[in-house]
Amino acid sequence: MPALPSAVLLLTLLLPGPARDGAGWDMALCDRDARLIADRIWLNESGKKFSGLTHWNRGERFASLGVGHFIWYPAGQRGPFEESFPRFIAFLEERKVVLPSWLDSRTPCPWPDRAAFLKEKDSPRTRELRRLLARTVDLQARFMAQRLENALPRITRALPEERRALVRRRFLALARRPEGLYALMDYVNFKGEGLSPSERYRGSGWGLLQVLEAMRGDGSGPQGLEDFSASARDVLVRRVLNAPEPKKETSWLLAWSRRVSTYRASSAA
Repeated sequence: MPALPSAVLLLTLLLPGPARDGAGWDMALCDRDARLIADRIWLNESGKKFSGLTHWNRGERFASLGVGHFIWYPAGQRGPFEESFPRFIAFLEERKVVLPSWLDSRTPCPWPDRAAFLKEKDSPRTRELRRLLARTVDLQARFMAQRLENALPRITRALPEERRALVRRRFLALARRPEGLYALMDYVNFKGEGLSPSERYRGSGWGLLQVLEAMRGDGSGPQGLEDFSASARDVLVRRVLNAPEPKKETSWLLAWSRRVSTYRASSAA
């Protein structure tokens, strides 16, 4: 991954006191860095293909949209994974972005299943949706950054008091580096915060919380990137071993491992 230029990254971290549960830090991305991070996440998700802005994975009950493959469930459908596309549309509405006439933050996914989605993959509605997503790449990065910013207090509140300070320290140390900020944003978008009880196999989660808890060190310096990457891979391996269908998830592990290897300092150089 090309190094993200720290000179254009506006990142302010106000270290919280022990009793504040992770509140008290603020992040602002300039336009160039928002685009750099969004493009890298887009590359991770779909090879930065325009067609990949609207996608439906085989065997899943939801569409995956945008550079971050935000989840969108059809009407009446819910699953173990957190739905994020309606929240992104609400984010656009707040910023007065012009949306297609058929779409708002309350609109369910218009395709009931993958087969219906594939039949309409080049329909006027699907092309219109891809055009919206292509012109809001920077805003998608800002939406993902907002999700990360909101994650820290939620993660620390979920921990026993004696573990909060170290996890907070790791998060903030990583977020101070442009490459660490990319890693945090990508992982929380990729596998979530790790807080949902439904996102567990045999009681073990695989989100950002679990990666930060399991990693070595305090997250500082180039070694912090290495430690975060290694911890992410270990957490994903554990997910596969605990999965109800481990053979199915094993087929994804190589791609997942490649993705989290992009967090390493050597990859960012």
